[in-house]
Amino acid sequence: MILDLSFYFALFVRRLPYFLILTVAGTAVGVGLALTLPPTFQAEARLVVESEQIPDELAASTVRTEASEQLQIIEQRILTRDNLLEMANRLNIYANREAEEGEPLRPDQIVSDLRERIDIRMRGGSRRGTVNATLVDVSFTASSSALAARVTNEVVTLMLEENVRMRTGVSGQTLEFFEQEVARLDEELARRGAQIIAFQESNKEALPDSLEFRRGQLAAAQERVLQLTREEAALLDRRQGLVTVFETTGSVGLLAPEARQNLTPTELKLRELEERLASSGAVLAFDNPRLRVLRAQIEALKEQVAAEAAATAGVTTADQKSDAGLSLYDLQLADLDNQLEFVVELRSEIEAEMELLLATIEATPANAISLDTLQRDFAATREQYDQAVANRARAETGDIIEALSKGERISVIEQAVPPENPTSPDRPRLAIAGLGVGMMMGLGLIVLLELLNTAIRRPQDIVQRLDVTPLGTLPFIRTRVDRVKRRLLLITILAFVGVAVFGGMWVIDNYVIPIDRLFEAILERLPNINFSIPAQDS
Repeated sequence: MILDLSFYFALFVRRLPYFLILTVAGTAVGVGLALTLPPTFQAEARLVVESEQIPDELAASTVRTEASEQLQIIEQRILTRDNLLEMANRLNIYANREAEEGEPLRPDQIVSDLRERIDIRMRGGSRRGTVNATLVDVSFTASSSALAARVTNEVVTLMLEENVRMRTGVSGQTLEFFEQEVARLDEELARRGAQIIAFQESNKEALPDSLEFRRGQLAAAQERVLQLTREEAALLDRRQGLVTVFETTGSVGLLAPEARQNLTPTELKLRELEERLASSGAVLAFDNPRLRVLRAQIEALKEQVAAEAAATAGVTTADQKSDAGLSLYDLQLADLDNQLEFVVELRSEIEAEMELLLATIEATPANAISLDTLQRDFAATREQYDQAVANRARAETGDIIEALSKGERISVIEQAVPPENPTSPDRPRLAIAGLGVGMMMGLGLIVLLELLNTAIRRPQDIVQRLDVTPLGTLPFIRTRVDRVKRRLLLITILAFVGVAVFGGMWVIDNYVIPIDRLFEAILERLPNINFSIPAQDS
């Protein structure tokens, strides 16, 4: 199939009035927008995030927020509803617009409009191991260059104040936390120390540090008990021997030297045997042969002494001697009993002391575990306390660094100044865009009309539809008057369209709604179009 360009060109020429009408209309709209849209100015300030002024090795700040995160937090805090409304009222951003409309704007409209017109962009920072300076561009768009610069500088001031407030707030909260932590751990340390002292005071007799000393005391007491037991056994033996001698001889066998001078040789012999029996009786058994011999000799001597006494009529009777011997026996027996009682009492006291020592020794392991637990808790609390004190010192240093603005900070590189030329609208571009849109609409209309037209307009259509070959074709020939009339009509229509578009836009802009407001209303209903016209302000 061969494309017949001459035919389509003829169709275009035939539909040229429609194309020109839409092209003129689009161009008129573009030119009208370029002429009627109010100029807008965008002021811009530049900030930089500076690193810490003091090396971390010497003194570190306690604020560890990344620059990007910090700037995002600052942006969100600045763009809060309350801050934006307060700034709009203080700077009278919408004073002219409210005067024109005769009623104040709703708070939601103000907040939404300011959030669209305030632009905060970050550049640089750490990316993929490359460390670059973090730059922040702050801009604001307004219909007045002075207002744009004033609002931009106000936003910069709010960012600097919020940065200082946030960093000092974080460092202050950190310091306050560690001060509270130190106070809490100090009280906890004192409480645990008091628990250890109270435990040691209540268990001072059973503490592990005196265990070896008490074991030595227990061993000495056991040795002393054994010694007293042996002394008791010896005293009991002596007492038993004394009783045995007295029961056997009737005397204790002990006389003073003065009494011995008055005795006869037989009586002296008898006393010697009695003394020997008394001394041997304390060592030998009662039925020992030697003791039986001594007792037999003593009986024989007693009989001999009795015979001699009867013959000489001595002054001392047997009853008197018996009384004297019995009195000496009682004294010796009482002395032995006193010694035995003392030994028994002393041993009872030592045994009671041994029981106490044994109880404290048995309680020492449990006390050692409890004391070790208390001391371990005390040591852990002390370690936490020392760490908290060290952290508080670092927090104090970090708070001083932030108070003096020696940590990471945001500095202004370039203040916003009123721009000399408006940044929008781009009037030539709007006019060209209107021309292009009009031409596209004209071409679209021509294509649509031709697609909807089913009439036969060339010989090929007759052949294709009727299968008949025409002999010839006669074109429609316009006279010169027809051509002139047609051109005048086209010029009139084009002029009317241009004037109507311009006039309509002027009437709408001055008596109905400003063109920029109309565009805003249209764009609110077309959220997918990324195009905005700033609201008119002061």
